[in-house]
Amino acid sequence: MKAYKVNVNGKVYEITLEVIDKDDIKAPAKEEPKAQAPAPAASAPVAPAGAKTVNAPMPGNILKVNVTAGQSVKKGDVLMILEAMKMENEIMAPADAVVSSVSVSAGSTVEAGAVLCTLA
Repeated sequence: MKAYKVNVNGKVYEITLEVIDKDDIKAPAKEEPKAQAPAPAASAPVAPAGAKTVNAPMPGNILKVNVTAGQSVKKGDVLMILEAMKMENEIMAPADAVVSSVSVSAGSTVEAGAVLCTLA
C-alpha cells in the first residue's frame, strides 16, 4: 500500500492505493449466458418491407417533430430536433423518401437506438 496526499481545490485529502503486479490480476469469471425473454410485440413498430427506420443516435428529449405520416422529404431535410446534453441535434432524412410513420411526439424521451420514424 502506498499513501498519497491529493490537493483538490485547496482541500487536502489522504488516499491509500494498493500496488499490484500484472500477474496478480485475474480474468473475470465467465458467466453463463442467461436465456433472454422475448421482446413484447408492441415494443417497437415494425417497418414495412423496403422501409428504412430513422433511429435516435443518443438518448434525449424530442423538442420538435417537423414531419407527419405521408409527407415527402428530401435527403437532408430536418425530420425532428433531439435535445441531448443541452444540445439541439437535428435528425435529418438520410435519403429522399415518404414518411410512413412517426413514432414519437414533441416532449417524448427516447433511448439511444429508439425508432423515431419510418421512411419508405
